[in-house]
Amino acid sequence: MFKRVKSAALEGIEAVEIDIEVDATRGIPSINIIGLAQGAAKESKDRAIHSLSNSGIKLPPKKITISLAPAEIKKTGSGFDLPIAIGLASLSLGVDFNTDGFIFSSELSLDGKLKPIKGIFPMGILARKINHKLVVSKDNLKEASLTGAEVFGFSSFLEVLSFLEGRLEAKPETVELEELLLSKNGSELDFADVKGQFKVKRAVVIAASGFHNLLMVGSPGVGKSMIAKRIPTILPDMTKEEILETTKIYSVCGLLNQEQPIITTRPYRAPHSGSSDVSLIGGGANAMPGEITLAHNGVLFLDEFPEFKRNVIESLRQPMEDGVITISRANAKVTYPARFLLVAAANPCPCGYYGSRRRECTCTIQQIKKYRSKISGPILDRIDIQINIPEVDYEKLSSNEIDMDSESMKELVQSTIEIQRERFKNDNINYNSQMGENHLKMYCSLTEDSHKILKIAVDRFGFSARSYSKILKIARTIADIEKEETIKPKHIKEAISYRALDWDV
Repeated sequence: MFKRVKSAALEGIEAVEIDIEVDATRGIPSINIIGLAQGAAKESKDRAIHSLSNSGIKLPPKKITISLAPAEIKKTGSGFDLPIAIGLASLSLGVDFNTDGFIFSSELSLDGKLKPIKGIFPMGILARKINHKLVVSKDNLKEASLTGAEVFGFSSFLEVLSFLEGRLEAKPETVELEELLLSKNGSELDFADVKGQFKVKRAVVIAASGFHNLLMVGSPGVGKSMIAKRIPTILPDMTKEEILETTKIYSVCGLLNQEQPIITTRPYRAPHSGSSDVSLIGGGANAMPGEITLAHNGVLFLDEFPEFKRNVIESLRQPMEDGVITISRANAKVTYPARFLLVAAANPCPCGYYGSRRRECTCTIQQIKKYRSKISGPILDRIDIQINIPEVDYEKLSSNEIDMDSESMKELVQSTIEIQRERFKNDNINYNSQMGENHLKMYCSLTEDSHKILKIAVDRFGFSARSYSKILKIARTIADIEKEETIKPKHIKEAISYRALDWDV
């Protein structure tokens, strides 16, 4: 007897259809699983066998082959336990269970209980796309139902069999995503707490408005980390597409909150400076996402930027340019999204007080140069906005006056983003920072005065071709903030000021 049951596997953050084919023939009693099953997927047959045995179902004494098709796709994870068990039960009981139009994905305990798995959200999206129903563990029910697919949740393997035979009635769970988009978690952090840094706040608004990468250089205690933590509070609200994509990532990593298994606020990730390249860019045996992918559509904050390992910093080149990261392993090649707003912070020297008005720097010139050389020219060139953060006077620290708070800054950012979305509605980009050369020609035409100013700056500071493009993109964002159609000389001057970092000793 032959039985086919449909399941799903993960390729990156997307789910793909997998056919579980189970067949029994004459021969020495055995069970073999074929079709590039790896790790937990390879162990699925053992969990399924014990689940059947403890559910009172005895396997026939035949040679049983379990095929996971298509064979060229690598299968990992324990979600194949349930469909394999259904196929084996069909052979054992001689019952052709009605599995048409269903996708099954759940881990099984040895006593037949259904257990939750990672990555059920993209599987729900797949089920809805191909108009199939999804059968999962009850613990995965809420997460899967947020995709809009018809989802059935059960506690045990026997319940699933009873449902397929029609002996158990069950209603599908469906939740429309729009219902949850209205419930966004607020933040207690506010830029009103940042005192006396008006120019820095201006730079932050520009960075958030165009998704321009930002580097802050300043002595310890001037507020670099404080500012970075508050940047997500002024970023534009996430679109439905961004919510779906970000939730997929966190589902694959098993990081969703089961009480509210959806990401509606922009991520903020702040890995430690001792992080390895694998933890930052992703990898490992199963090529899992790293911090840069977890920061997709949000903020990646790298404090003590020069303290990160050189190879870790250099690994940021591809995602900063392309918005994706490709992880290649001997048995896997996966591409993950990684379009984030990079916010980096650095001290001006190893002791942190070079240029300080309050404390004397104890570093030698050679130590300072060695410290700063940890950030290579190509990486520094890819950071759009580079600013020095000054120390704050006591009068400003003790003042109760609020110059800019998160609410007013976000309103400015949101209105600027709307201008860009309208501008790029026929292009495959969303923000000024993503413009290519063709976009620069279309949207960043300069007056003769602006050309003169930019030429002087390029000659004086030795800007590269990339820096030239960055200045134009920043100037375009500044003009958008001020609701100006044309990029004027004042916009170019301000953009240049954010590229001329005083980084030389």
